[in-house]
Amino acid sequence: MESFGFHDGNIYDFLENRHYNDVNHNLQMHSSLVRRLSLEKVMEGHQGCVNAVAWNSKGSLLISGSDDTRLNIWSYYSRTLLHSIETGHSANIFCTKFVPETSDELVASGAGDAEVRLFNLSRLSGRGPDDNAITPSALYQCHTRRVKKLAVEVGNPNVVWSASEDGTLRQHDFREGTSCPPAGSSHQECRNVLLDLRSGAKRSLSDPPKQVLALKSFDISSTRPHLLLVGGSDAFARLYDRRMLPPLTSCRKRMSPPPCVNYFCPMHLSDRGRQSLHLTHVTFSPNGEEVLLSYSGEHVYLMDVNNGRSAMQYTPGDVSKLMSFTPILNGVELQPPVSNVFPSRLPRKNNVSATREKCRKLIQVAEKCLEEATNYFYGIEACSEVLDGYVHDIGPMLKHECLCLRAALLLQRKWKNDAHMAVRDCYNARRIDNSSFQAHYYMSEALSQLGKHKEALEFALAAQILSPSNSKAVDRVDNVKRDLAAVEAEKNKANDGLPRSESRGGRVLSLSDILYRSEANSDASQDGPRSEREDSDYDEEVELDFETSISGDEGRDVESNILHGSLNVRFHRRGDSGRESVGANGICGSPSSSSQNDRIPYLPEVAIDMKQRYVGHCNVGTDIKQASFLGQKGEFVASGSDDGRWFIWEKRTGRLIKMLLGDDAVVNCVQCHPFDSVVATSGIDNTIKIWTPTAPVPSIVAGGAESPETADALVAMENNQRKLSRNREAILPFEIFERFRMHEFSEGTFHPFECTQS
Repeated sequence: MESFGFHDGNIYDFLENRHYNDVNHNLQMHSSLVRRLSLEKVMEGHQGCVNAVAWNSKGSLLISGSDDTRLNIWSYYSRTLLHSIETGHSANIFCTKFVPETSDELVASGAGDAEVRLFNLSRLSGRGPDDNAITPSALYQCHTRRVKKLAVEVGNPNVVWSASEDGTLRQHDFREGTSCPPAGSSHQECRNVLLDLRSGAKRSLSDPPKQVLALKSFDISSTRPHLLLVGGSDAFARLYDRRMLPPLTSCRKRMSPPPCVNYFCPMHLSDRGRQSLHLTHVTFSPNGEEVLLSYSGEHVYLMDVNNGRSAMQYTPGDVSKLMSFTPILNGVELQPPVSNVFPSRLPRKNNVSATREKCRKLIQVAEKCLEEATNYFYGIEACSEVLDGYVHDIGPMLKHECLCLRAALLLQRKWKNDAHMAVRDCYNARRIDNSSFQAHYYMSEALSQLGKHKEALEFALAAQILSPSNSKAVDRVDNVKRDLAAVEAEKNKANDGLPRSESRGGRVLSLSDILYRSEANSDASQDGPRSEREDSDYDEEVELDFETSISGDEGRDVESNILHGSLNVRFHRRGDSGRESVGANGICGSPSSSSQNDRIPYLPEVAIDMKQRYVGHCNVGTDIKQASFLGQKGEFVASGSDDGRWFIWEKRTGRLIKMLLGDDAVVNCVQCHPFDSVVATSGIDNTIKIWTPTAPVPSIVAGGAESPETADALVAMENNQRKLSRNREAILPFEIFERFRMHEFSEGTFHPFECTQS
């Protein structure tokens, strides 16, 4: 794949054609520069994990927040520390921002102590980095749980928005007040709640919202600032229009969640109902037309904001139709051709024959990977290059061939959710040719991997009818029948061995039952039959949240890359969201729901599906891991990873373009400079790293080696996929569970210190 260029064209074309009006946008993050990124500077100045970095609007300053509760202001030009502010926060800083239109004098911070603080840097004028005593200009204490994200509006110097794990999004207007009483105070009446999502979390698209949606991330569109994007402790990102929201309220009365403009969620994640599945970061693209979602224990996904033909909307019923033998094949195509929504940067030359020849060569690369049973990753990338880059230049039969080939490669690679992607490809292949043997055969294999054995048998029998003499079809039918019989036998055995006394009400839950549903190594368990506990009512379940982390060098196990730390345990009945609740910091009120509302049938919403997926990294260890667009045009996507690396993909095709080692443990933050080809990253280390395109030779891996270590890149990605697919309990140190089971934690030992995992 190294020999095939990227879709932003040749860098010399811009210079020859003199596209000066657009040259800065095009060249800021051109593929030839991205592939030369290397480490330029390591900036030291913090004494703990660096959880947040942000540029000012001019790109002249960088601000960072850390576990050491300090805000550091850095000079971009000299790469030096200008100021280090002792904020007064009593817990880790998770977010920080420059307030726009204030000459970069106002900065805000949000932290694990549930506070939002505002500082005026003009009071530091003339002081050095060590002279940092400063009183906050504003102090907001109305949140009851950790503040995970701050947002500002371009051109608005008066307001900062804060998203918290207490389920509220609050609007702090400096003109109305610079302080508020602590949460839980008897006289607290802060009417600054813009979104009350304390009864907003959903287990699946078809379920009504019931539980607290602990907000993890939040963004405001820079092109349409009335649009808000929030993500939290379930699988669904939500788009809201501020103009349609009710007036600001206080937290004393828990409100029903307001209707959102759109839900965003990949279709295959919309009906999981897994407690551990949640978003760690959501963001708008620079032009505001797309959103990027990063999931814990999952991949990064790209979606369209607008409900046009390029945005695939679906309902809960569409999920089952996708895997049924008689789907609605004349409906909207899943994951529409990416070329529809990714216009070429330069005018494409009308040389269709040359394009088809290139596509043929790419397909030959993929066929060789499948035949030799090696490098499935590059075979999939070759197919994606054809399907996402040249779909309008190839005929339907070549497209059908490429879809089936990519499905076969995905089923052999078996990375997380590859079987779901294969189902999509087979579905679209059947839309082209409903009598395709390959489409039916690979659909059967994909459904078997997902534990859908009855559906797999239907497709296997259809494939056998389409090609009676094909031995592969006969073997497939036999294998599916064998799997189906084994499942039935296991089910009967389990029913026969279940004591009558173990009724639903008297069942003793194990620690595993309480913490997480079992997530086996393959997608089969994620989509197979749900356990009795998963189907039970919310009111009879107990939820437990825990946090584990690294603070500085304490508890670091670099070789195993496991996060050790303190445990923060909270027990509550899942039905408590419908009753008056009292938190650790005081009262938060009761929901304004009535029995009349409870009797109204819930009408399931629709959601917008993915249009691209980015794989290779691992996002399990921390819940502040970002995924970002790079450049003013946002044509590349980047994310940190639990293996200490950060990854860059071509947005259009999902093709990996660069992988860099950025931390000894975990990279959490990736922020591109507003104008230059510069990226700042941070993570568990106490440092901030600055990356510039200074490598002598372009390469996929760091350093620009003349012979790129692609084998090492594959090993790193495969290790990450094993971590994603591993049982959640296996990722966390066994000692934590053992201490919990033996009740060795004493009162007062539960305290948040983290780069966090929840």
